[in-house]
Amino acid sequence: MKQRFSPPLQSLDELDRTSKYPHGKLMQHQEEPAQQLAQKINQIVANTLPQAGMLQDIAQLLGAAFDIDCCCLVSLTGEDSSEPIAANWCKPEYLVTNSNEIFAIEPVDLPVVQCASEALTIEFPQLIEQSLEIGCQQLHIPIKAVLAIPTKFAGKTNGVVSLIKSQPYDWSEDERKLLEALEASCAIAFSQVGQAQVIASQQQFVQTCAQHQSLIKQLSILSRSNLELNQMLQLVLTSTAEALQVDRGLLILLKYTDPLFRIRQKKQVPKAKATVIGEWSNPERYRNTIPGTLPDTVQETIQQALEQSFLISDCGLCQRIFIDSGKPIIVSDISDSPDVAAATPIFALEKLPAMLLMPLENQGRILGFLVLQHAEARAWQSAETNIVEMVSAQVSNSVIQSQTLRQVQMLVDERTAQLQRSLEVQAKLYEKTRQYVEQLRELNELKDEFLSNMSDRLRYPLTNMRMAIRNLRQPSIQADRQARYFDILEQECTKEINLINDLLTLQKLETHQERPQLENVDLNTRIQDLTSTFATKLSEKGINIVLELPPESLKIETEIESFDRILQELLANATKYSQPDTTVYLRANHQVIEQTDRVIIELANIGRGISEEEVTYIFDKFRRGRGRWTPGTGLGLALVKSLIQHLNGEITLASNQIEDSDFSKISFTLNLPQFSDEIKS
Repeated sequence: MKQRFSPPLQSLDELDRTSKYPHGKLMQHQEEPAQQLAQKINQIVANTLPQAGMLQDIAQLLGAAFDIDCCCLVSLTGEDSSEPIAANWCKPEYLVTNSNEIFAIEPVDLPVVQCASEALTIEFPQLIEQSLEIGCQQLHIPIKAVLAIPTKFAGKTNGVVSLIKSQPYDWSEDERKLLEALEASCAIAFSQVGQAQVIASQQQFVQTCAQHQSLIKQLSILSRSNLELNQMLQLVLTSTAEALQVDRGLLILLKYTDPLFRIRQKKQVPKAKATVIGEWSNPERYRNTIPGTLPDTVQETIQQALEQSFLISDCGLCQRIFIDSGKPIIVSDISDSPDVAAATPIFALEKLPAMLLMPLENQGRILGFLVLQHAEARAWQSAETNIVEMVSAQVSNSVIQSQTLRQVQMLVDERTAQLQRSLEVQAKLYEKTRQYVEQLRELNELKDEFLSNMSDRLRYPLTNMRMAIRNLRQPSIQADRQARYFDILEQECTKEINLINDLLTLQKLETHQERPQLENVDLNTRIQDLTSTFATKLSEKGINIVLELPPESLKIETEIESFDRILQELLANATKYSQPDTTVYLRANHQVIEQTDRVIIELANIGRGISEEEVTYIFDKFRRGRGRWTPGTGLGLALVKSLIQHLNGEITLASNQIEDSDFSKISFTLNLPQFSDEIKS
């Protein structure tokens, strides 16, 4: 319902004319008889377009002429598709108010509502009351007296003119006759408004037909294009939604999970999953409802909708399609259709209450749905349903053609692949054989290298021990030399035992995945105790060690023996390969990584750089960096990595060149779990 308000007249002659009659008695009609008022109304009709506010000007003229509180004009065209137009004129005190009170219209009775014409049938009082409800529903004015008259044009009632007083008032016979005399002129004005509505409706119809023709042309072009199916369906959905001026469009395809759906009984709901493959939303609606909304928000909404799916058994609206044998579902307003079953939340019927749900059907099989929705109640026209039905039929054919072509292509691809496999089988067998030979050669080289390194590491201490034993057998050996040879025997024996123990430990860690024996450890105290044992060796080379530990004691649950061995090997490695007069840094802190409490320990020293190639094998058994002539077994870092993995941790190595120097900063970083819940589980 269209409603307009007009301000009061402000010309000097009108103010002077109304001030002459302070008691509210009608005197203007004596100065301006009915003929003059009718002539003014005719001039307004002749010189003012209906869309520009013809009824407002007439209401303003009548309000000043009759010296009333409010004048209400309501156009009743009698067309079902046309909504009534109301125009109001009020005195200034009723235009703006701080009160939220809205005065209700009293029941129709003669003291309140009176008709200006005596030749009225019994239905006119009800007609006047309905016009007052339409025209005065937003007015803040108490209605205590109404003088109204229905207007007729060509034998049909086309409007109601109502004069309203906010206080009880007895309308005079002159006022009745004057309003009755103006009925013809007002009827002409209402007729002009009705004609304007009809013309606008016809123009809208012509525009709709042009849009439908354009849509049909676009669909014909798309059907001959080489676009991928989903792209074509999205363009079809966009064109259809824009042509019908809806707020939202959805294209849904079904995937049946019941292999017997082809022979199902009629009116039976099958087991199927519905997936949204196309979505369109009106950008203008987003801009009007959400201030500052950008097109990116619309795209995000579309993307969210495309990721949704639902089961047919969970949507009552979709089930009705199958129950009603493929008939479309037309809903003008979901609130006025209590018989509509519950729908899936994807449709958002609380925000988009008007819906047109058209099935995509081919030879009795429902392939999906084309859904059009509107944010306001909407009466779907037969022309709109026909065009949507045509679009649905074309979409169904496109889907079937695409599925058929896809099946044919899959069959061709499968047969081609079988032929290709039969042609390539000999080449693959040859390649497999070549790979096996290459692997055997590599394994043989690794075996030889392992045995060579193993024999060297085992023979070197034994050689030293045999030399010490021979020297001890000399009869004239001095006591100090005897003690020295005993020390050599003990040291080399210890090396041999440590090497064998390291090998056994590595084998045990690689073959038997035993759970670590966990204990709570004070990390600060443990690190300080371990570093103190290396203080003498570090000081002999002029190396300082700096501990950077958290101020509060850091607790960790781990296996003490494995943890000690890891730090001992890393400290021993730093002692061997650090340059003299440098500093070794040992840092520890707590971090939360992927919602898990972790302890990060970093040991950094200054020495010769490690290349990227060496980093790849530095943790392998018996592998040492090139140019490392310091004695060692080559098992230390391999054992460190195995123990770290045993504790469910990680170790990384970084070597960064120091500017203007031949040396690099070498950092080993340990990542250990602070608590062992995942290990225990």
